Amino acid sequence: MDKRGRPCRMARMGTRHVIWDWNGTLLDDAWLCMEILNGMLARRGLPQTDLARYRETFSFPVVNVYRAMGFDMSGDAFEKMSVEYIDEYQARRGECALQPGAVEALAALREAGLSQSILSAYRQDMLESVVAERGLGGYFDHLAGNTNIFAASKADYGRTLLKKIGLDREEVLLVGDTAHDCEVARELGVGCILVSCGHYSERRLRALGVPVFANLLQAARQLSREAIPSPTGNEQALPA
Repeated sequence: MDKRGRPCRMARMGTRHVIWDWNGTLLDDAWLCMEILNGMLARRGLPQTDLARYRETFSFPVVNVYRAMGFDMSGDAFEKMSVEYIDEYQARRGECALQPGAVEALAALREAGLSQSILSAYRQDMLESVVAERGLGGYFDHLAGNTNIFAASKADYGRTLLKKIGLDREEVLLVGDTAHDCEVARELGVGCILVSCGHYSERRLRALGVPVFANLLQAARQLSREAIPSPTGNEQALPA
């Protein structure tokens, strides 16, 4: 189920294309996001948070995170805080490493014959820049980012990405780390698996009713085995 109680389609045999989320899924940046929020909280005399609370609070749209943390959201506060946040994130993004096993996971799926893309709430030009900086561009057919810095739903430009991929939706799988990724997969009609190394706690992910893996290598190993359809064409769900 997604956070509204609607079912998300589980991954099935026959996957030919994997859509990756970027922040939190391929990039280990939850700790940095927490630190930036703490700086913003401190400047406003508000209580600090920790990573455990952050991972229990984070959601889309991110305006909900600001509200949950106690920020004054009157007037144009959200727009100003969005600029404040993204400016510091951009200045410090080089401090973030890829998730452990990220390159190995991408290579394993490529070796298994799966094509791959990224669908991210990160602004398009920033996404292209950071993927190039990491030397990962060769793994992806498409990079689909947002048109602004306000991190709302990814579903709209996900539909454009699906058209570019050009495969049946039953052959496409989304890998993410939040309930929003599950929601986007449902709206796009594609399969979904989640990893618990990003912005959501494992407890919250388990409640969504789709397969959850502790890290990218576990997910990639499972997907590599499930990528080739069985001779009978039977579909078999991945384990939750």
